[in-house]
Amino acid sequence: MSATENPVSTVKLRARRGQLLKAQKEPLADPAFWEDLDLVYRTLVATLFNFVPTSGHPGGSISSGRIAQVLVFDAMAYDYRDPADPANDLLCYAAGHKAMGLYSLWGLRNECVRIAKPSLLPDASRQIRFEDLLGFRRNPTEPTPLFRQYKAKALDGHPTPATPFIPIATGASGVGVPAAMGIALAALDSFGGQAPRIHAIEGEGGMTPGRVHEALASAATMGISNFTLHVDWNQASIDSDHVCAEGDRPGDYVQWDPAELLHLHDWNVIEVPNGLDFALVHGGQKLAASIDNGQPTAVVYRTVKGWQYGIEGRKSHGAGHPCCSPGFYKALEPFEQRFKVEFPRFEGDKTPERLEAAYWACLAIIRKALESEGKTARSAAQRIEDAGSLLKSQARSLRADGPDLKALYEAPLSPAQPPAEVSYKPGQSVTIRQAMGASLSHLNKLTKGAFIGCAADLLDSTSVSVLNEGFPKGFFHSRNNPGSRLASVGGICEDAMGAMMGGLAAFGRHIGATSSYASFIAALEHVPARLHVIGQQARRSVDGRPYRTFIIINAHAGPKTGEDGPTHADPQSLQLLQNNFPEGTAITLVPWEPSEVWPLLIAGLAARPALLAPFVTRPPETVPDRAAMRLPPAEAAAKGVYALRRCKSDRTVVLQGSGVAIAFVRDALPMIDREGLDLNIFYVASAELFDLLPQKERSAIFPERLATQAMGITDFTLPTLWRWVRSDEGLRRSLHAFRTGHYLGSGQGDRVLAEAGIDGPSQLKAVRDWCKAKLPSPFAEAQR
Repeated sequence: MSATENPVSTVKLRARRGQLLKAQKEPLADPAFWEDLDLVYRTLVATLFNFVPTSGHPGGSISSGRIAQVLVFDAMAYDYRDPADPANDLLCYAAGHKAMGLYSLWGLRNECVRIAKPSLLPDASRQIRFEDLLGFRRNPTEPTPLFRQYKAKALDGHPTPATPFIPIATGASGVGVPAAMGIALAALDSFGGQAPRIHAIEGEGGMTPGRVHEALASAATMGISNFTLHVDWNQASIDSDHVCAEGDRPGDYVQWDPAELLHLHDWNVIEVPNGLDFALVHGGQKLAASIDNGQPTAVVYRTVKGWQYGIEGRKSHGAGHPCCSPGFYKALEPFEQRFKVEFPRFEGDKTPERLEAAYWACLAIIRKALESEGKTARSAAQRIEDAGSLLKSQARSLRADGPDLKALYEAPLSPAQPPAEVSYKPGQSVTIRQAMGASLSHLNKLTKGAFIGCAADLLDSTSVSVLNEGFPKGFFHSRNNPGSRLASVGGICEDAMGAMMGGLAAFGRHIGATSSYASFIAALEHVPARLHVIGQQARRSVDGRPYRTFIIINAHAGPKTGEDGPTHADPQSLQLLQNNFPEGTAITLVPWEPSEVWPLLIAGLAARPALLAPFVTRPPETVPDRAAMRLPPAEAAAKGVYALRRCKSDRTVVLQGSGVAIAFVRDALPMIDREGLDLNIFYVASAELFDLLPQKERSAIFPERLATQAMGITDFTLPTLWRWVRSDEGLRRSLHAFRTGHYLGSGQGDRVLAEAGIDGPSQLKAVRDWCKAKLPSPFAEAQR
């Protein structure tokens, strides 16, 4: 039977909770104000691109400009004097490449307030002044004179929380949307029905990454109803002028349009057929604010990238007019005509100093025009004051029974004093993942639910579900189950989980915890983890407060997940995270037995990193009798490195990983003691916690000279030992998961360890050989 003879399928979308609506024009009291505001904004965008030099994304900044202007000057409730107020509505630039627009709008807003209502200005450190626009895409070491004279802020090419009212770092494709949703989830859980509204701007190209689709499903499933996504649908990316399907024409990249995709995921969808019409933009945003059906909302605006700039479509995405070219000055003419001014035409050598002077001359003309005309600044400033009055009238307050993260840092928690539920007796059979879940559960009760967990369809498998004990069962839903501490993030969706839990943590009242196989999550969440760390460093550079932590639980770690085979039992995960971030921002934890989980977790949280990454294994382990085996107590792990044995010589063995450590302690250590082998034996539980110790204490625990006399044994890859083993001979003799030159096969954990040559008998043989080997000369190694 041919395809044409087959019956037509009756597949259709089931009824959605989200509404499909179309915006109507909202009458404007002062349309001239909005047109003038956008004219100044577009002029700033053109100017920034011209002098930076010709760097940035003018097209999308312009096409999204009217959307953002109505949000900032009409729709949002916020206190301009206090950007850090958690009750503020927020606008997240999920489309981080529109940073040129963000800085132009922030600078314009600040300038209007400075001119007309200076009493509303926050501290200078929390402003984006016209002077700061000199720092767009400039490095802090910029030597040009005006940058120095005006103490301009170095404004990153993509947004970070160093910019006021910006809570997250964005720019990596697809991260911004789920991270902004994490902010919205945190605000919703903190404030309940009075939650601030979190807005995000993204383009249709930024909606193509898979992590965005994961996040769209998650927001609708959890009822994150205080989140509004504003889609700047301009159809242009770097390489295409027809990204999406539209009408009868297929898309170059995807065969949906943004409204279709959002409707599929059960969002409220409001179509604005012309996102360059202020009356329609107002109408769409007012309609969005009126919806109260428990679903997230998206407003889809059809726009033109690079509108009235002189270059449209994809050619204006990351490019524009050449520096000080006729095309650039043509883009300035509407401003010159409206405000009856003339920008100077640049001539001569384009040295950094001369270009900076010309840049500032252009900004000064815009400033003078705003001061002279007056009306635009007065109207804008009044609207900013009204935004503050609106916030005050709503009297938003944190839930009295809401999360209390301060309790975590104020409680007298000690690595040496585990609570009863994680105090394990020798001989007890416990999984390390269960110990992690139980430890998080204790802290969650202490903080009234400040920990929210999610997993890639592995809540019970990785034991992260345990953190929800004592809270309502099932997944979080803002209306139906708001007390649950388990977030449903789209299913098997490590990408979106990392970004969303990073955003949740960035709000400052929660710790988000994600969990999956270490082999997947360490790689898939590396990008959102990196952006979270960047964002936290930027925020801390302004407010000086500790980083806000999110946790990546690297579960089923190491070769003991061997039954699943090499696709799942991957030894490379630790190498992706350990010592791979700026010092103090990220901490990995590698407990080798269940009793070490509590001390490592408490020490890690107390250090206040932006990222905490524990590695926990799957199978049950027998809790060792540490005292009987002459091992230090479990709390010794909190130092990061500790000695299992010390000797008078410098000959050293360094262990890392639960699989090899358990095999070593069980099979090799008794024979080493019996044979009287003269060895220092160390376990590395956290390289980063060790780095945070004072130098004197580090030297007392692990003198640096021992590294030149050491061999290593690890569950993971050889590079994770380079810190501890610093001789060619020591590295050659070290045991690691890739020593055999291939990924390991499937089977029970002990068999996989044996295949790798890192099982107990193989370790004992290697240690015996090491004891017989001629030690490398420390002097020779230092010279090498």
